[in-house]
Amino acid sequence: MLATLGFLMIAVFMYLIITKRMSAMVALIIIPILFAIIGGFAAGLGDMMLAGVEQVAPTGVMLMFAILYFGIMIDAGLFDPLVSTILKIVKGDPVKIVMGTAILSMLIALDGDGTTTYMITVSAMLPLYTRLGMNPLILTCVAMLSFSFMNMSPWGGPTARAVSALQLDVADVFLPLVPVMISAALWTLFTAYILGKKEKKRLGVIDIDYSQNLAFTQQSATVDMGADDTSIKRPKLLYVNLALTIALLVCLVMGVLPLATLFMIAFVVALMINYPKFEDQKERISNHAGNVLAVVGLVFASGIFTGILSGTEMVDAMANALVSVIPESLGSFFPVITALTSLPFTYFMANDPYYYGVLPILAETASAYGVDPVEMARASVLGQPIHAMSPLMASAYLLVGMAKVEFGDHQKFYFKWALGCCLVMIAVAIVTGIITF
Repeated sequence: MLATLGFLMIAVFMYLIITKRMSAMVALIIIPILFAIIGGFAAGLGDMMLAGVEQVAPTGVMLMFAILYFGIMIDAGLFDPLVSTILKIVKGDPVKIVMGTAILSMLIALDGDGTTTYMITVSAMLPLYTRLGMNPLILTCVAMLSFSFMNMSPWGGPTARAVSALQLDVADVFLPLVPVMISAALWTLFTAYILGKKEKKRLGVIDIDYSQNLAFTQQSATVDMGADDTSIKRPKLLYVNLALTIALLVCLVMGVLPLATLFMIAFVVALMINYPKFEDQKERISNHAGNVLAVVGLVFASGIFTGILSGTEMVDAMANALVSVIPESLGSFFPVITALTSLPFTYFMANDPYYYGVLPILAETASAYGVDPVEMARASVLGQPIHAMSPLMASAYLLVGMAKVEFGDHQKFYFKWALGCCLVMIAVAIVTGIITF
């Protein structure tokens, strides 16, 4: 009963946001409430919802100040030299722009954090997509795909949790996964090339005139690439802002302070350095308030969703239901089955419930058939490209919010490329013997 209710809730939620019958924020709140009432959990709804909101509160605060920080950096012109350099390199070729997006996001994703990956990638590349008339869904697709497999690094969440849950050695789990990650990188570049070719066919190669404020001409028509408000630019503080951003990223990687407090401090420092006047500060904060509300609102709404999903124990029932349908005759195929089931599991479950709740059950069951737990750990992380698009991933809302695209549109656009990436990784894992059967 609970499992059926849970699967139905996920299906209804996805249908409503993909068909645009309901916004993601509304659906994240109202759908789980309705299904909880149907399941007879009305009495405990308040506690479940509050527990979910409390769980995502640190993430919501972090994203709020991260958006404000990078917004200040964009206003001050930190990324302008990068955008200009990329423009000169790509020479208006959509293929090169999309390929560059993939390479840039893969490099940034080395830190294993989706928030910084999406913020820096979108901040640097969205002006190019907007000014050249390219589809921003390509940007969100490539950025998410790049981050998804890079998140399999030892300091990323999934691998660290799998190692911890099964009490394994990090090297034994991660090092054999390197060829799989390389295959995912090649798939991402292939995806970028195909999407870039489609845009090139639609737009053509755009001739850029660098002498007139990055104006460009296409088919003999001059188009203004956007008149930026130069009064808010701070070119003299470029290296100061760069040093501050690098220091912030170093502190994030080293874990000097919690992420939320690091971004709060960095934002205040950046605001005082670049806009010391009170009126300017008010104007900058007000200018980015819309982005903050859109993203943080979705994060807290997702807390309602996860709180009810966990509090009603639907998520546990769904996991047990999926495990129970695996026939005993397929026991030796458990690593491959785990890799395939990680796609839906990690989509509708957060990392902690999956890696600390479901994976140990799968590993214990597989051990009866002589399957090494290390293979189960490797298999469990191969669904990350699908996990990255989960409605429970706060960074996904940040990505679509910054790129100003609909969450449902991004899901539809991204899914087939993410599924392809997962299947490529699983195939390579089988061929190379990383997982066996």
